[in-house]
Amino acid sequence: MRYLYLNIPEPALLFIMQAACLQQSIAPCQPEENLKRALLLAGSALEKGAEILVFPELFLTGFCYEPGLQAGPSAQDTPPYHSLDPFRLLAEKHGCLIIGSIRSGRQNLGFCLDRKGLELRPKIHPFGEEREHFSGGEIISPAYTAYGRVGLEVCYDLRFPEMARSLALEGADFLVTPAQFPAPQRRRTQLQHLQAVAGPGHSSGYRKPDASPGLQLGGGWRLIDGGGGW
Repeated sequence: MRYLYLNIPEPALLFIMQAACLQQSIAPCQPEENLKRALLLAGSALEKGAEILVFPELFLTGFCYEPGLQAGPSAQDTPPYHSLDPFRLLAEKHGCLIIGSIRSGRQNLGFCLDRKGLELRPKIHPFGEEREHFSGGEIISPAYTAYGRVGLEVCYDLRFPEMARSLALEGADFLVTPAQFPAPQRRRTQLQHLQAVAGPGHSSGYRKPDASPGLQLGGGWRLIDGGGGW
């Protein structure tokens, strides 16, 4: 849990918010188990005063590639995204902002959820095996929330600096990267620092701390300000 300092030039205000990057162990194709873990983490963070909760990429389903489950709730959700209903209740009750990603069809959708509603932005750059199951999105624009304009980069999107720059130029106040990075991936922290310093906003990153079948994933998180401090 760290404080996030935002310098918003218009109007000239300094916002101080408490953000929590939630490290969750994710079981592929087991949304009920993942939901229990996510709600426990969210409850603990909210008790400590968190206002922004950042979950990992596909934190409710994981990368569920089981052929018989592809079209069902074990692998994805569809509009109006009922899998997020428990988090809608949290946002309404606590006034918090919840960030993560979910699967809908062939889209990996980053989301921002608060009392104002749900904003969705697709992952632009699927990685590796993901390309067999996901299509890249085309919309690069900040999500408008009660806590400012959020630039969403889902996992591998972090490696494309032009995306972060586009988000900053379109007015993003801070960047958020829900992710499941392979371990070790030290370059990701360097990329987060560079994006935070190059853009007007601040960058927070998350990655999952355990393993998925056939792939070891790293754990950790970063909250980085515009000066590169974290």
